[in-house]
Amino acid sequence: MRLCEAASVKDGEPVAAFAEGMPALAVYNVDGEIFVTDNLCTHGNAMLTDGYQDGDIIECPFHGGSFDIKTGAAKAFPCQVAIASYPVEIEDGWVCITKPEGAA
Repeated sequence: MRLCEAASVKDGEPVAAFAEGMPALAVYNVDGEIFVTDNLCTHGNAMLTDGYQDGDIIECPFHGGSFDIKTGAAKAFPCQVAIASYPVEIEDGWVCITKPEGAA
């Protein structure tokens, strides 16, 4: 499923994306490589795209916890539960992911 044009995702400036049957998603550019994770922090009701990206780390805007953009792993307290990350393909200039089995 297409999320956004790859050229619209600038390094250090995550983009919110939406796809039918999926949670809110975040698209990141880390040194020219594109990554996609869930956009909602697992600690609080905050959109990670409203936070601060530093390299391959995204910091939640609410409590300063953070996640590894490449793996989804929680990196700083109070975040302890990983966010989902998705394999990315670039097709005709678009960021695309495959809908995981079991997603609505």
